[in-house]
Amino acid sequence: MSSTSGQPQFRYTQTPSKVLHLRNLPWECTEEELVELCKPFGKIVNTKCNVGANRNQAFVEFADLNQAISMVSYYASSSEPAQVRGKTVYIQYSNRQEIVNNKSSGDVAGNVLLVTIEGVEAGDVSIDVIHLVFSAFGFVHKIATFEKAAGFQALIQFSDAETASSARNALDGRSIPRYLLPEHVGSCHLRISFSAHTDLNIKFQSHRSRDYTNPYLPVNPSAIEGTMQSTIGPDGKKKELESNVLLASIENMQYAVTVDVLHTVFSAFGTVQKIAIFEKNGGMQALIQYPDVTTAAVAKEALEGHCIYDGGYCSQ
Repeated sequence: MSSTSGQPQFRYTQTPSKVLHLRNLPWECTEEELVELCKPFGKIVNTKCNVGANRNQAFVEFADLNQAISMVSYYASSSEPAQVRGKTVYIQYSNRQEIVNNKSSGDVAGNVLLVTIEGVEAGDVSIDVIHLVFSAFGFVHKIATFEKAAGFQALIQFSDAETASSARNALDGRSIPRYLLPEHVGSCHLRISFSAHTDLNIKFQSHRSRDYTNPYLPVNPSAIEGTMQSTIGPDGKKKELESNVLLASIENMQYAVTVDVLHTVFSAFGTVQKIAIFEKNGGMQALIQYPDVTTAAVAKEALEGHCIYDGGYCSQ
């Protein structure tokens, strides 16, 4: 057979394995494309895509050694090279006898993504920017951000694995758009794998975690107040940093002030995303979250020192 006669010229020093190593694949080659190329030669039991620094290598494991040999032999003697999307793919035996770890949490598609944001400090990329980038692919349920040895990371929960996969396929290895980053950040690459989590436990809305499915979840006062720090202005006076969250102290209360009452008052200036009421220092306070700093500033300017009810009760 011509196929066997051609085999010695093809990596003849390698020991045959039922796992094949494929190189020079298109960037972000999909599992479906790999299977399509290999399935004429036998049953594929496992794959590992997007391997290597350029994410253009892959491993394919056949059910039987002879199936892998038949594919190597065929392309060793064929005048037509193996191709995916018009690119010539180089095939050789792997030095491993099986694909391990493919069924680990990082490779099995789930509805929660683990995103490592390389090249940034924790304060460089806000949770709102992360939400903006990932919600392009579907409704984001929850986000939790944290710092680990690997760097600044986020867990992002979608409704299903299909939506999460589409986000991962599109964004893994890419950068967050330049206009969404602070000027001092050169580039920030996203490294994305699947998390073993299926439902993130978010206890507070804060600058580190959000639950977009639960508008009644309390805002963590300490976390939000941490974003409303004061700074010293050029005139030497303390100046509050602007935030999209207002802290309202409600004084001279004569009537009950509920979330609904506050929502009615503050939504006159824009969409109110979250409201949390709590007692502090013996008084009543509330956190009101708007989508952006501008809306919050307008509401603050209009309402500060004014009354909720006619008659001068419940000033803010």
